[in-house]
Amino acid sequence: MDYNSKIYNRILTIQDISCVGQCSLTVALPIISALSVECAILPSAVLSTHTAGFTGWTCRDLASDMPNILQHWVSENIKFNAFYTGYLGSPEQIPYVLDIFSKTSATECKIIVDPAMADNGKLYPAFNDVYVKKMLELCRNASVILPNITEACFLTGFHYKEKYDKSYVLHLIDALSEIGLNNVVLTGVGFTENTTGVFISINGNKTYLCHERINQSYHGTGDIFSSVFTALYVKDFSAHDSAKAAAYFVMESIKETIGDSNHSYGVKFEKILSEFSYKINKEGVNSIKTVYDQIF
Repeated sequence: MDYNSKIYNRILTIQDISCVGQCSLTVALPIISALSVECAILPSAVLSTHTAGFTGWTCRDLASDMPNILQHWVSENIKFNAFYTGYLGSPEQIPYVLDIFSKTSATECKIIVDPAMADNGKLYPAFNDVYVKKMLELCRNASVILPNITEACFLTGFHYKEKYDKSYVLHLIDALSEIGLNNVVLTGVGFTENTTGVFISINGNKTYLCHERINQSYHGTGDIFSSVFTALYVKDFSAHDSAKAAAYFVMESIKETIGDSNHSYGVKFEKILSEFSYKINKEGVNSIKTVYDQIF
């Protein structure tokens, strides 16, 4: 079998899989596929459920499986023209991921890194400064990174603030640039109580995408944003247009879920995925009406 007879829009996503709960690979695979991009997967860990709102969950780290999987891919000459990484689980996995990049990249390859390691000013419980240093190394190999403000602060050593203004975000973007991270899509950036958005800086060109803030939090929305962004970015949408579509999809998924008290573990993205993919494929981001540009 000549798996590489025609490499076109083939993404390998490397992140955990929660058997129950709409996050990580259980959202990445259907969303990327629905947006007409081939999606291969490499689970970094298998969890019985995700860790938000469930108790007694199980977790198996799959770091030790990665070298053998890579060896098989190399023997089959399997290549990918894009990589998308999410939650990796341990610092030991990151050198394996970098090795996968090196040995299975097609000639022209995009690497999208979501440094999923922190939120609300704190690292996730499993991580420490060693993991942050390894994640910084991974980010330096990326075409574009998708951190939230907390993650950007840990990558740079920048002081984290819960309340901030535009000047703070611009200085944070400068701090990322100073350590070699020039292509950034910074998520969860809100300057007023009623709005939130995405700050995009690509090779010094800065744009802010703003939309209404929905005062309801659900697990997995960051993974959904990253999955939509990755699929469209690999299809040669600009980072700006990919982020705009991703922000819209997350917002509409949340709206679809609000009011269902039995669905607190994620958002009902499936209910709008078909219409969304049709609109994006037919009309592009011109179909997105509720996300607004602000040029910096």
